[in-house]
This record gives sequence, C-alpha cells and structure tokens, in this order.
Amino acid sequence: MAAAKKGRRSPGSQGYPGRALAVILIALVAMTGGIFLSGDRTPRLGIDLAGGVSITLTAKPGQGDAVNKANMNTAASIISNRVNGLGVSEAEVQTEGSKNIIVNIPKGTNADQAEKQVGTTAQMYFRQVLTVADGAPAPATTPTPSGSATPSPSGTPKSTPSGTATPKATGSASSTPSTSATQGRAVTGALTSSVDKAPTPLPTPAPSDPATSDPSAGGSAATSIPADVQAKFAALDCTDANQRAKANEGSKPTDTIVACGKEGGVWAKYVLGPSLIDGKRVSGANAAFDTQQGNGWVVNLTFDSKGAGEFTKVTGDLASQTDPNNRFAIVLDGNVESAPSVHEALPGGSAQISGSFQQKDAQDLANVLKYGSLPLAFETSDRTTVSAALGGEQLRGGLIAGAVGLALVVLYMFAYYRGLSFVAILSLMVSAALTYTIMCLLGRAIGFALNLPAVAGAIVAIGITADSFIVFFERIRDELREGRSLQPAVARGWPRARRTILVSDFVSFLAAAVLYVVTVGKVRGFAFTLGLTTLLDVAVVFLFTKPLMTILARRRFFAEGHKWSGLDPKSLGVKAPLRRVRRNHSTETKEA
Repeated sequence: MAAAKKGRRSPGSQGYPGRALAVILIALVAMTGGIFLSGDRTPRLGIDLAGGVSITLTAKPGQGDAVNKANMNTAASIISNRVNGLGVSEAEVQTEGSKNIIVNIPKGTNADQAEKQVGTTAQMYFRQVLTVADGAPAPATTPTPSGSATPSPSGTPKSTPSGTATPKATGSASSTPSTSATQGRAVTGALTSSVDKAPTPLPTPAPSDPATSDPSAGGSAATSIPADVQAKFAALDCTDANQRAKANEGSKPTDTIVACGKEGGVWAKYVLGPSLIDGKRVSGANAAFDTQQGNGWVVNLTFDSKGAGEFTKVTGDLASQTDPNNRFAIVLDGNVESAPSVHEALPGGSAQISGSFQQKDAQDLANVLKYGSLPLAFETSDRTTVSAALGGEQLRGGLIAGAVGLALVVLYMFAYYRGLSFVAILSLMVSAALTYTIMCLLGRAIGFALNLPAVAGAIVAIGITADSFIVFFERIRDELREGRSLQPAVARGWPRARRTILVSDFVSFLAAAVLYVVTVGKVRGFAFTLGLTTLLDVAVVFLFTKPLMTILARRRFFAEGHKWSGLDPKSLGVKAPLRRVRRNHSTETKEA
C-alpha cells in the first residue's frame, strides 16, 4: 500500500489532466462572458492608437504648496475628476516622475472642452468685483446705459433689498420672490453668460494711494483701486487671447488684479479685489434643476468648516454694498468663470447660484467649483495631438507585425515538430484568447489602455510562450532517446521542463516588473503587457499544454511515433529498448 501511494504521488504521475483543462476552459468561458456582459468587447486603445491629445503638465516650484508626491497625487486626482466630470470617457491622468502629470484625452464629443479645463491648472479664488466694463479697451467717452432699468453686466438689477427677492438673469428689473434664504441655501446672483447683450462700461473709481488700501482685508476687500491697476484695466483688451492670458500674470492672492470673463457670450473685463476665500474651501458643488422655486437649472455649492465662516462674513459684507461691488467673482486661472451678486448674508456654509442657466452652463460651473482648485500650479510643457487616422495606421501596422511573427512561429513549429505543433498552436490560441479577454476587462477595471508599446510587448510574448513549448517538447524527446515509451517520457520530462520554464519566465517577469517601476509614460504599457503575458504563459503551460500532451500521449498516432507526429524514433535516433536486452539474455540462459 505504501508503495502504491508513493507511486501515485511520484513525479512521474500522470495526475488528472482533464481537471486542469476544465479549470482553464471554465476561466476562459467566464472571462469571455464577462466582456459581453460589460459591453467592453474590444480593448481600450491608447492615444497613439485611437487618436486624441496628450498633455504634459509640469509643476512650478515655489507656486502653491510644496512639490511632493502627496500633492502631485492630489492634483492628478482633481484633474482626473475635472475631466471625468465632463463625461469624457477613457481619459487617462497619471503622474510621471516627481513633477509631471500626463493627461491623455481620446478623441470624442467633449475632448476639446476637457482639454480646455485640463489646461486650467491654477488655483481658484473668490474675489470682490470692484469694476466691470466691456472687454474692449476703454473708449474716449463712456456711453450712457439705455433702457428703463439700468442692468449690471450680468443683467442683475443695480440693487435689490436684502433677503427679499432673487434676481433672474433676464436683463429686466423684475424679480421673483424666493424662500431659499430661509432654508439656509440662499440664492446669490445670475450666471454671467446668461445675459443676452454685452456689458456696459461702468464709471471707474477715482485713483487712490495704494498705501491706503488694505489688500489683506478678510471679509471686506478694499474698494479703492491703485492707479497702475486702473491704467492696466483701461488698456486691457479681453478680445485678444494673448492679453487675456497675461492679464494678471505673476499676481498673488493678496493683489488687486484685472481679469477677463464672458458676460452674455461676449468678453468683459474686471477689476477684482484681493482673494476673499480660497477655492480649496469648497467641499462640494453640483448642478440641479429647481422645480420648487421655478429657477430652472441652478448650482448648489457647500464649503468646509473653515470656509463656511469665511463665506458668512464675506456675503454679509458684500450684501451691504451696491452693484457691482456686491458681486464676488469666481476666478480660475485668472479667468472669471462667474460673477454672481449677493443680497444677504449666507450662513451655514451653503449657497445656491441661480439665473437663466442652460444645463451645460450649470454643469460647467459646478465642475469648476468642485474640481477647480489644485494644490500646485502647473504649466503645459508638452502637447501632442494624434489623429485617429494615424492611430489606425499604427494599430494596423502592429497587428500585421504580430500576425507575421505568429505565422513564422507556426511555420517553424510545423517544420520541426510536425504533429507536436498542433499542441503548440492550440496553446498559443488559448494564451491569445486569455490575453485578449483580460485586456478587455482591465480597461474597465483599472483603466488599462492598449498603446503601441503594449502591442510590441504582446508580440514579444509570442516568442516567450513558444519557448516554453519548445523546452517541454525537447525534454520529452530526450526521454524518448533514452529508450522510454511516450507516456513515461512525458511524465519524466515534465518535472525537468517545469523547472526550466519557471526560471525562464521568472527572469522575464522580473525584467518586466523592474521596467514598469522605473519607467514612465507609454513604456509602462510594454512592461505591463510583457509581465501579464509571462504570467499567462505559466498558466497555459501548466493547465493546458502539459495536460493536453498527457492525453495525446495515449493516442496511437503519437505513442507509436508516426513519422508526422514529431516523435518518430528513427528521426530522433532512439536507442533499442532495454526490455529487448533482458529478453535475449533470458533466452540464452535457457538454451545453455
């Protein structure tokens, strides 16, 4: 009994090959079903294959918080949320090195809009509006506003009794009562882009001595404007993209600045006081459709505990002033995203911005409020655009290269191993199917995107996988040359081949892991694919190739060494079986 048990556990045991085949086939069927259920029937393609825009953002030392791993990861997360908040699918945001963030935006409906928001990387601040005028340089004379009611640039009435009405951005003097203030979610003003006509230039306050203004005043920003800021404001042309980009270049949160923003679809220019609230204090924002008060699309925002106290004080101070000084501008990267007016103090750390919003306008503003503030300042150091046509050509070239490589491997296997090539081809097909299904599933699970280097990694893996088959086949042939029959040759050759295969695959996987850790960017795609296919090679050889070879060793075509089986004794130079020597010796003894 002991001998029998030992025999069953011996290295030469055939085991249960059917079970191993069932395991890998069940796994393949399950993953194939997974890609159909998820709807991801093809792998996600990277920028270089699908086309799109790749932007490299580099952190500016000395601007914002310290450039370290924690702040870089926070910035990458915010940028990713900002892009995904637009509904852009398959965008990739990842850190590269110690101070770079790579943003890959595939071609799509919202790609241009996402690219614009990704480039908007400065911090967000809430500032008081001191003066607002038409975006063009100031004319020699200031025109007089026309109409029965004098609208502000946002179409908001010049003044509204605090807590009594919520102005709508219709450009008229009418107002609609609202009860939101009593619920702690007071309505501020109207979105500037909802006005139908351009803003009217407003009188500029008289110059004042900069020393008399207090740029660091907490809740009540100084309303006096330095002479140099007035001169810059008068000369500023917000219709010029270059001037808009440089309007407040190098400014600090405590400075009085000039800035540009759109009002009613046209450019307006502002003089803005020092920062009243840092955008980091916003803890949440969302767009919603208000059916109770009839305000249509609105933007709800909330502040953290520190920001709530600051916001209460700021809104109380602004509500006591007249237009435009009762407005606070939401400034992101020097651009005024919105400048709503305040008519009452808003306690509780929450507020609601209403006006003639379209859904897209409300969602864009909510995204700015929620994802606008970054812990670091960035500059765009590289921008690469890949057309979908070029990406298609690269993908086609990669697939052709893979097909040529696979065909050459198959031809070599058939020419040298004959019938054994059937085992190798089936194993390669199973490995390819597993690789394909896993890549499809990883696209949704971890955001894996197949780029050109990843395709190269998959092509290299064909040779690595074929090498494992060759090691196994040669071990079997060595056993046959020693005079053993096929079944014992498979059983005895496997432990030796197994050690060699594991060592070889470990070296390949180690190289892939090191390459993945120490490199950045698209090279990681090569390393990831190489490591993945190396692990799959081990699984396929152990769970498919060896069990299949064990089963085929029982078939006469292979067991008897047919000349097309690849195991022909004559071509292998097999020695005479040892059993014949023993039989002849016995006969000679009897005759003697």
